Amino acid sequence: MGMGKYINVDNTKPPVSTSDKFKRFVKRTFKPELFIGLGVVFREMVRKDSNHTMFYPMEKVQIDARYRGVHKLLRVLESGNERCIGCGLCEKICVSNCIAMDTHLGDDGRKKVSNYSINFGRCVYCGLCADVCPELAIVHGGDYEFSSEQRAYYGFKNDLLTKKDELKNQVEFEGYGSLPVDSSDKVKFTPTSYIQKEESKDKE
Repeated sequence: MGMGKYINVDNTKPPVSTSDKFKRFVKRTFKPELFIGLGVVFREMVRKDSNHTMFYPMEKVQIDARYRGVHKLLRVLESGNERCIGCGLCEKICVSNCIAMDTHLGDDGRKKVSNYSINFGRCVYCGLCADVCPELAIVHGGDYEFSSEQRAYYGFKNDLLTKKDELKNQVEFEGYGSLPVDSSDKVKFTPTSYIQKEESKDKE
């Protein structure tokens, strides 16, 4: 196997004198594209109706419902009971090991959640906890302001759970982890359903 043939693509001689080095610096630094970009920025800066900058924090970004912000624990809309059944799936699937749950048996023999905590400093907001929740109890809200002065920043059950006096403002969650609005239309019928459908047509 022979040696490959190398091609020298840059035959420019390196600058030796100070003036040549300065010329190379100017040539490399001041490209026409630089002034075009500066011109666009200046034009948008002086234009009256320019709205490229938000006046944060007075103005907030409108977040989509499927944004994975700070977690929330929801209640059942009709009864106001807690949706969380203490199954522990969110705690087990958490890749950051930032969810902890304490449970106990209530007087009715059902599992109750004593406390629920999330270490927001460790959470990577992957959404697996909301994805795996069978009751859609833990969801991601639209709150994106969760900076803290401490590395370990915890949110507890009382902080995350919908307050009873705010239940009237809680709506059926349509964000990350929930089913799409048209999910029923996407359900595929089983063969038995097709047979029953054909039989009902024949009877008609």
